[in-house]
Amino acid sequence: MLDGVNVALGVSGSIAAVKTVELAHELRRRGANVRGVMTDSAQGIIHPWALEFATDNPVVTEITGNVEHVALCGRDEWADVLLVAPATANTVGKIAAAVDDTPVTTCATTALGAGLPVVVAPAMHEPMYDHPGVLEAIETVESWGVEFVDPRIEEEKAKIATEDAIVTAVARAATPHPLAGEHVVVTSGATTESVDPVRTLSNRASGRTGRAVAKACFVRGADVTLVHDADRYGDELHYATVEDAESAEEMIDGVLAHAESTDALISAAAISDYTVDAAPEKIKSGQDVTLELSPTPKLIDTVREERPDLPIVGFKVETEGGEDALVDRARDTLERVGLSFVVGNHADVMGEAETEVLLVRSDSVDEYAGSKAGLGARVADELASELA
Repeated sequence: MLDGVNVALGVSGSIAAVKTVELAHELRRRGANVRGVMTDSAQGIIHPWALEFATDNPVVTEITGNVEHVALCGRDEWADVLLVAPATANTVGKIAAAVDDTPVTTCATTALGAGLPVVVAPAMHEPMYDHPGVLEAIETVESWGVEFVDPRIEEEKAKIATEDAIVTAVARAATPHPLAGEHVVVTSGATTESVDPVRTLSNRASGRTGRAVAKACFVRGADVTLVHDADRYGDELHYATVEDAESAEEMIDGVLAHAESTDALISAAAISDYTVDAAPEKIKSGQDVTLELSPTPKLIDTVREERPDLPIVGFKVETEGGEDALVDRARDTLERVGLSFVVGNHADVMGEAETEVLLVRSDSVDEYAGSKAGLGARVADELASELA
């Protein structure tokens, strides 16, 4: 996600500064190079040696005759993005007013003047975050194109966002936006059909691929709606608006609710092919039971009827046959529905972190093997090419 990206990490004097060691590690795990910059107040909370260890680079603690702020954040200098995390109310206000009395705010002024992407992750007590002056400062800085990562409001504190949310925001700031202005709907994960109030029918899908695709589209500038089972997979995602859908019928309804506004659909969910009339009460155990299964409508066919011209990416899972059989079945679906391309895989990768797939078009087949995060990036890039 951040391979080869140079991140200048500005740390100000919030107690959340204790989290920056792990944040720096996470940025590096995602492929970034990191250099730290600290205010005096931040150094009273964590020692610069800790950040030096986490970044494997010397830490800037003062601006000297070496003009460290320019070397880091000037035009065509080291950094690709400046991340201020945590950002106190004091630091946000100074950035908005171009007050340069700390290494962090001096780097921020330099970065903004140089046109460098800037990401800010605030952390402070909630009453400070709600102060009209702080809100006005945030609004001002946002109007300059700075990306704010909203804090988590808990225990009357505006706590710093999660590492994943911050890293994703940095990736979005540092990545070209071929999907800017596009609304992409992504379906993800398994659906569940109720047998009775207790029992269900479902499948082994983890939703990793769908969430990776949604995140990759967001990083590339898209406005993303993710349709999945929020109780099962989560409803507070920093990279997408979540449309809750447990059953196949609810997933179809969730997608159709956005059919008119969306610019593309990526149907990555493992949607139940069959449903059953649910019993109103729990079926007694210890007895033979026969379930009558009825086929569910195909989501991509239903959406195609509503939007004949909509770019749709399909997914195809098989358990038998080799590559040739998988390609043939993927192309059958591609031609029947008029899909942009189909991602085909065998069921043995369901629920795994790694995957192997074929990207099937009418005239070509490409292979991908690697992480599902990498597959998400590949699908998002292929979609961007289609929309272009």
